[in-house]
Amino acid sequence: MSEVTASGRHNPVEGSADADLLTRIGNGDEQAFEALYRRYRARLTRFLSNLLRRPHLVEEVLDDTMVAVWQNQASFRGASKPSTWIFAIAYRKAMKALRRLDEPLAAEPPDNRVSDEAPPDDRIWRQQRRQLLREAMEQLSPDHRAVVDMTYFHEMSCREVAEVMNCPVDTVKTRMFHARRHLRRAMAGNDADWI
Repeated sequence: MSEVTASGRHNPVEGSADADLLTRIGNGDEQAFEALYRRYRARLTRFLSNLLRRPHLVEEVLDDTMVAVWQNQASFRGASKPSTWIFAIAYRKAMKALRRLDEPLAAEPPDNRVSDEAPPDDRIWRQQRRQLLREAMEQLSPDHRAVVDMTYFHEMSCREVAEVMNCPVDTVKTRMFHARRHLRRAMAGNDADWI
């Protein structure tokens, strides 16, 4: 059951369905926990992969996040959307994992998935643009990557991102400004107008 509309925006029903699952989790309902895990696994994996850039940590932090959701469900008061609360836990767990590490970043394998339906020139152009964006994103700090990822890929508002990152909305806006400026500069001459 998808909670995303045809426009790609998240349906408001999502929040109430997730809140219901959290209530059931609070009552020890393991099936509700499994359902919530399935709903968030792909989104959190993508978010954590972009933030951590260390494949071996992604699954560990994802599991830590979901364990925290299970154990701390009672701390969800409904003041924010359930997704904001869950992403905040994932963000804090990821930042904690990054602080523990002293190892250099592993090179991320290029994402060569391009639709076979597009003409060859379009496929090559999209693949090159995706690689340039990935390289530019890698140069951002974890906080700047998180702001870009949550805003563009998870369609969170500045207020929601601020809740996740536990900082003022103006800090989120400033981080977004600097991240976009860096990405435009890094991709100059490569169709950076869409950033």
